[in-house]
Amino acid sequence: MAGQRALLLAGFLLPGFLLSEAAKILTLSLVGGSHHLLLDRVSQILQDHGHNVTMLHQRGNSFISDFTEKEKSYQVISWLPPEDYNKGLKENFDFFIKEALGDRYTFGKFLSFMEQLGLQCSHFLRRKDIMDTLKNENFDLVIVENFDYCPFLVAEKLGKPFVSILSSSFGAIDFGLPNPLSYVPVFHSLLSDHMDFWDRVKNFLMFFDFSIRQRQIQSAYDNTIKEHFPEGSRPVLSHLLKKAELWFVNSDFALEFARPLLPNTVYVGGLMARPVKPVPQEFENFITKFGDSGFVLVALGSMVSNFQAQELLREMNSAFAHLSQGVIWRYKPSHWPEDIRLSANVKIVDWLPQSDLLAHPCIRLFVTHGGMNSIMEAIQHGVPMVGIPLFGDQPENLNHVEAKKFGVSIQLKQINAETLALKMKEVIEDKRYKSAAVAASIIRRSHPLTPAQRLVGWIDHILQTGGAAHLKPRALQQPWHEQYLLDVVLFLLVVTLGTLWLCGKLLGMVARWVCGTRKLKKA
Repeated sequence: MAGQRALLLAGFLLPGFLLSEAAKILTLSLVGGSHHLLLDRVSQILQDHGHNVTMLHQRGNSFISDFTEKEKSYQVISWLPPEDYNKGLKENFDFFIKEALGDRYTFGKFLSFMEQLGLQCSHFLRRKDIMDTLKNENFDLVIVENFDYCPFLVAEKLGKPFVSILSSSFGAIDFGLPNPLSYVPVFHSLLSDHMDFWDRVKNFLMFFDFSIRQRQIQSAYDNTIKEHFPEGSRPVLSHLLKKAELWFVNSDFALEFARPLLPNTVYVGGLMARPVKPVPQEFENFITKFGDSGFVLVALGSMVSNFQAQELLREMNSAFAHLSQGVIWRYKPSHWPEDIRLSANVKIVDWLPQSDLLAHPCIRLFVTHGGMNSIMEAIQHGVPMVGIPLFGDQPENLNHVEAKKFGVSIQLKQINAETLALKMKEVIEDKRYKSAAVAASIIRRSHPLTPAQRLVGWIDHILQTGGAAHLKPRALQQPWHEQYLLDVVLFLLVVTLGTLWLCGKLLGMVARWVCGTRKLKKA
């Protein structure tokens, strides 16, 4: 019924959107894992809407596990990086993940990984055969994703308009949104929108640190830009981000703090949601064994499943043994350490229907790494969370979960069996967490249009209007000193100081004249 109302409302509000002609759209998926899943979903939605979608997909990208590929309704162009480069990239990423799982994550290690992605981008742009194929297709629109800057450079090289998907929390990159530092927390500050004086001091100082780090990350692509763009027409990445016609944000105000947005910024959190199906019988049989106690779902993304973090697994397994609930844990059985005996109430599986399990009436808790897709699915079904962030935007995502009161977060260095068990029992037994999760679900579900309808509607809109110039404020083209009125402030300061100086001079002259007149009278 809700879906029918949304479609009816869409028919009234967006008649032009639903009647657009088919366009040729290119989606660029140059990393794997959840980033590829999101772009795959976007491509399928647009193809089902009647557009002709082609995805450029990087194969053999094993640093973020590939997922099982089904036959696609859209066309796929594959690209395989050079074997020697791919091997080096995998070694670099494996080291990066092991350091993160060992709680030794540093920005320097992340920067080294981004430099590898910059090198990968050069390898791709050297593939004249693929670039010529893409140019000859003459696409109407390109869709990119923000994890890697290479798709932005590909779109610029093709000379085509593009829209971008922000797959992470707000603030991960700066694309021109207003950021009042008094209540909009800087990325990785782990603050909320309720800041006291010292929080605002911290937020203000971290803004400069964030800006420096953004420049360092973008500089990883400097050599790529110099090699593939002629002098005089080399793009600046910070400017290129603001060139996007639209920014689709894979989040929702059910999770995010309320903040100012630009007209070309659209929330589409929940794109991954699909109709709920009954869970497979093997899972149902396991859940039934625990009766009214229910079960806990554990899914820490593909990272932990592919890397043996033995101490982490040992502590988590021991913590689960303290629960009366059953535990369904996504972890590759072939990777399970032989010297750790699996708890009697735990079932580990290589794959699980995460969304369907989150919708199951017997679920009591979701233990997650804090990936945005997973959090949005939990919000969709009103399931409280315990988060174990690893790196990237995950600590920030889970900070929002804590601030919104539908879950708690525990850092890797704090994890031991007792602490984790206490955190899980707290969230399961304190009904306020469940109530907050259900309230967030209502906010998420009650939008008049579904995320897919918003995605399709706004893309159709800019295709019909020839771009989104009417949605972009002048601030995106203004130099920073104009945008913040520093030139006006400087002008008024000079005028004020000049006026004060002139007044001082005149008063001095008058004072001297008066003194001179008095002396003459006395004489």
